[in-house]
Amino acid sequence: MNTLLTADLVGLDKIINSDPIAITFFIGYMAMFASAVFFFVERSSVDGKWKTSLLVSGLITGIAAVHYYYMRDFYLETGQSPTAFRYVDWTLTVPLMCVEFYLLTKPFGAKGSTLFKLILASLVMLITGYIGETSGIENNILWGILSTLGYLYIVYEVFAGDVAKLAKSSDSPALGQAMFLLKIFITLGWSIYPIGYMVLPGNLLSGAFEVSSIDLFYNLADAINKIGFGLVIYSVAIAETAKARKAVVA
Repeated sequence: MNTLLTADLVGLDKIINSDPIAITFFIGYMAMFASAVFFFVERSSVDGKWKTSLLVSGLITGIAAVHYYYMRDFYLETGQSPTAFRYVDWTLTVPLMCVEFYLLTKPFGAKGSTLFKLILASLVMLITGYIGETSGIENNILWGILSTLGYLYIVYEVFAGDVAKLAKSSDSPALGQAMFLLKIFITLGWSIYPIGYMVLPGNLLSGAFEVSSIDLFYNLADAINKIGFGLVIYSVAIAETAKARKAVVA
C-alpha cells in the first residue's frame, strides 16, 4: 500500500512540476476518453448508415484512452517510453482508422477488397515498425523501409486508389471536404511517426534531437490524428444525414 502511494505521489510530482511528457500522457488520456464518449453519444444524431462510422470513431478513441491510462502509469513509474503499449494501441487503432476510409466511401460503392488491402497495409506498416524499433540498431533501417512501404500504399489509396476514385465520383461535397482533410492527416499528421522512428539510434535522423522527447511528439500526434480523424467522420455523417432528411421533407 505504501509503495503504491509513493508511486502515485512521484507521478503527481512529475505532472505538477511540468514534466511535459507526463502532462501529455495525462491530457492524451482525458482527451481520448472524452472524445469516445462524444462519438458514442452522437450516434443517435445520424442516419443508420453512418452509425457504424461513429461507432468506430468511438472505438478508436476509447481503445486509445485505455492504452494511454496504462502508458501514463508506465511512464510515471519508470520514466521510460512505453513502446510495447504504444504498438499494441496502434495495431488496434490504425487498422480501425483504415476501416473509416472504407465506411466513408461504402455508401458510394466501396468494395470489401479495398478494406482488406488497407488493413493489410496498416498491419505491415506496424508489425515491421515494431520489429525495427525493438530488434537493435543494426536492423532498424531495413525494417523501417518495409514499414514505409505499407504506409505509402495507404497514401496511394487515399490520393489515387479506389478510395480517392470513389470520393471523386460521389456527389457529396461533405465527402470531398472530408477526404481533403483526411489527406492532410495521412501526409502531415502521420508523418511524425516515421520521423520519430528515424530518430532512433543508428537510423537516418539519429542525433537530430533527443530520443526521450519522441513520446512528447507521439502523444500530441496521437491526440490530433485520432480525435481529428473522428471529427472529420462526424462532420460527414452530420452533413449527409441533414441532406437526406431535407430530401425526405422536400
